[in-house]
Amino acid sequence: LFIKDLHFDGVPVRIYLPRLPSASKWRGVIFFHGGCGMYGGIRSHERVCRYIARESDSVVMSVGYRLSPECKYPAQNLDCLTAAVHFLKTAENYGVDPDRIIVCGDSVGGTFTANVCQELANRTDIPKIRAQVMIYPFLQALNFNLPSHQKNAFTALLSLERTVRYMLKYLNKDCSLKEALLAGSHVPESVNLKYRKWINPDLIPEKFKQDYEPPLPTPCVPQIHEETKELFETRISPLLAEDAVICRLPEACIITCEHDVLRDDGLLYKKRLEDNNVKVTWYHIEEGFHGTIGF
Repeated sequence: LFIKDLHFDGVPVRIYLPRLPSASKWRGVIFFHGGCGMYGGIRSHERVCRYIARESDSVVMSVGYRLSPECKYPAQNLDCLTAAVHFLKTAENYGVDPDRIIVCGDSVGGTFTANVCQELANRTDIPKIRAQVMIYPFLQALNFNLPSHQKNAFTALLSLERTVRYMLKYLNKDCSLKEALLAGSHVPESVNLKYRKWINPDLIPEKFKQDYEPPLPTPCVPQIHEETKELFETRISPLLAEDAVICRLPEACIITCEHDVLRDDGLLYKKRLEDNNVKVTWYHIEEGFHGTIGF
């Protein structure tokens, strides 16, 4: 591989280009790394990006978006969007076919993947993204009592408590709000009613609901809701995007892991996309856990 460190409109990126010449233009991969929006970077996912570039014979662009808490949300989303738009516009400079570019990310990188595709769904001034690949993505912050939350609440690397704490730290919120979010006290009843058609344990296939116990309803605390309103933005919760956006998204590949607290986010997004006639390839890793790609 040839490797180049560049800046796209101020955003650091690293581009991996195959050394061997191609008879046609390359495919392109825009990659957003995981790390809760606070950790990791281009270097932490170097091995993954090299592997993708070699095995798929593609040009990979890894995005070094700014990290929280030094750079406050939504700087991370904006950096990902900026770098993606720049690459889509200039793909041919790197020998890439602009009609064959996918967006890919793991964990919060999967969140950014979903968000960028939603943001660009109606753009007509740049090439359309060919497909989106989301590897155990975080996609909603309304319900932390889905079957995978209960089943994997104490799984290593990413427990349920750690998931919520990291999310609060990412948003520069007081971590003492954690228990209220775990109980659902941040969600008004009107919001629950509006989104239960999309975020609901009843939508999870039965085989993933063994030993699941529906939680007792918890009243909303207005002060908690007010302090955490960012959680209802599609930048944090892409599952809340309207059907008018979802139906225009590129086809998707969603990878979920059995021993992952976020498993059901991927399952719910899979259903949403399919309900809107978006083609989905789903790959479920029975022995997988959150962070598997790093191993």
